[in-house]
Amino acid sequence: MAERKLNCWEFEQCGRGPGKGGRGAAGRCAAAFETRTDGVNSGRKGGRACWAVAGTQCSVRPKTASTATEDACLGCLFYLLVMEEEYPVCTGTEGILEMLR
Repeated sequence: MAERKLNCWEFEQCGRGPGKGGRGAAGRCAAAFETRTDGVNSGRKGGRACWAVAGTQCSVRPKTASTATEDACLGCLFYLLVMEEEYPVCTGTEGILEMLR
């Protein structure tokens, strides 16, 4: 049986995953309900493609479609974890953005 991998909301423990009300006015994160990326990088919804999902929050800044770049996430520990766990078949930013078009 394959090991279950963490999604971003589990890794970050932000309380904004699927089925959660979120903290305060923040509500659910966009990655928590992005169905077009379900299964990408072994994740649930956008949980392992969050760096390319518009409207997500990261520790650096909120992302919009125009700022969703892999370069902006190179220092993110979760991004680095996904890249390591999925190597050599990780779906990167370009592939994810194609799914979201």
